[in-house]
Amino acid sequence: MRQSLASMAEEPNTSMSVLASQICNQISSVFTAHTSKPPAMNVLVEEIAAAAASRNGKVFVYGVGREGLMLKALSMRLFHLGLSVHCIFDMTTPPISSLDLLIASAGPGGFSTVDAICSVAKSNGARVLLLTGQPESGSSVKYATVVAHIPAQTMADDRDHDRKGESESRPLLPMGSLYEGAMFVLFEIVVFKLGEILGQSPDDVRARHTNLE
Repeated sequence: MRQSLASMAEEPNTSMSVLASQICNQISSVFTAHTSKPPAMNVLVEEIAAAAASRNGKVFVYGVGREGLMLKALSMRLFHLGLSVHCIFDMTTPPISSLDLLIASAGPGGFSTVDAICSVAKSNGARVLLLTGQPESGSSVKYATVVAHIPAQTMADDRDHDRKGESESRPLLPMGSLYEGAMFVLFEIVVFKLGEILGQSPDDVRARHTNLE
C-alpha cells in the first residue's frame, strides 16, 4: 500500500534526512570502489589543465540525458575558471581541432550520438576523454584517447538487483542516478583542483558569473 500523504507529513524531517544520508552514502561509495583505471579525478584534472594551460585549446562537452546535464553544469564552472568551453549543439559551438579536448559521457558504455561525436572529434585530431561506468566494453571506448572510470550503477546494470531476487525492493537511486550523482560530485572536486592549478581565486571565479539574471 502506498504511504499516505498524512503519514509522510508526520515525519518529514526524519524521512528526508534518512533518505538524503542514504543517497549521499551511495554516492560516496562510488569513490572508494575498486577500479583498475587511474582515478577519474586525476584524468579529468590532467586533461583539462593540459588543454587549457599547455595547448591553449578549447574544451567541448557532450552527454545524453541527465549525463548531459551534469556535463553542462561542469562547463559552466569551467567557464567561470576562465576556460574556453563549449556545449556541443549550442549555436555558438566552434569547430574542434587538434589543440582541443572533448569530454563525453557514456555511462552504460555507448550511445550512437556519443559514438558519432567522439569519432568526429578524433578524426580532427582532438583528444577524447570518455567518462563511463563500463570501461572494458561499450561502443564509445574505442574512440577515447583516455578513459575516466566512474564505477557506479548505470542503465547497463540497473536490473542486477532483479537477478539477485530483490525485484520487490524499490531502489533509492534507479537506473543511472548513482552514476549521474557521482558525476556531479566528481566535477565539483575537479573544479576545486583546477582552481588551484590555474591560480583562480574565488573572486576571479565569481567575477565571470553572468549578471544577466
